[in-house]
Amino acid sequence: MKKLFTYIVILLFLTPTTLRADEILISAAISLQDAFREISEEYAKANPGERANLNFASSGQLKKQIEIGARADVFASASSVEMDALEEQGLVIADSRRVFARNSLVIISYKKISDVKELESNKYKKIAMGNPVTVPAGKYAKEAFEFYQIYDNIQPKLILTENVRQALDYVAREVVDAGVVYYTDTLLLRSKSLYAFMIFDKAHTPIKYPIAIVTGTKKKRAARRFIDFVISERGQGILLKHGFKTIYQ
Repeated sequence: MKKLFTYIVILLFLTPTTLRADEILISAAISLQDAFREISEEYAKANPGERANLNFASSGQLKKQIEIGARADVFASASSVEMDALEEQGLVIADSRRVFARNSLVIISYKKISDVKELESNKYKKIAMGNPVTVPAGKYAKEAFEFYQIYDNIQPKLILTENVRQALDYVAREVVDAGVVYYTDTLLLRSKSLYAFMIFDKAHTPIKYPIAIVTGTKKKRAARRFIDFVISERGQGILLKHGFKTIYQ
């Protein structure tokens, strides 16, 4: 009887119903937060038994996490700089790398703004933007301000944030007079009476989002399936819905 009981326990343990789903961890730029949450849900529906968990932060912070050995199966960055650095170190699989989306840079404020150089005026005493060392949106913003030759003049006004969503939050709560965010971020504040000024793409490095498999993953096939889903027509449709420019545009 004891042997029969042991056999039944082992049999139950080995049945598919008791096996854990094939989970992968996606480290993604925080500007992808809303789009990737929906993509994760749709990916799970398209791949029964699989699940994509999400880890959001600035691209620079995620890069550092991967460099020190933090677990990640897929890395999705808001800039090629972080991805290039990881590729040079052999920390992402080069042939899995794809550009899957593009974005634009926007200045937002409760005060009407019609020109970048207005930020030099006394009307704007505090301006939020991502830290250009670790936040791609901040790097793009700095490039744009240098392009328009106003960076040195407005530097004392700059409030540097840990990620682009923090800059968005500062503007929404009127902690600052203006902020630099992605176009996709502005869609989260559609209910508020904010003015937005689109910065010309020529003023900064093109905003392209690369994605790749992290070298240390033990779930390479599932990681590749997730990337394939992101660049599929279904995945691109979700990104378009959230304001991104897709690979088909």
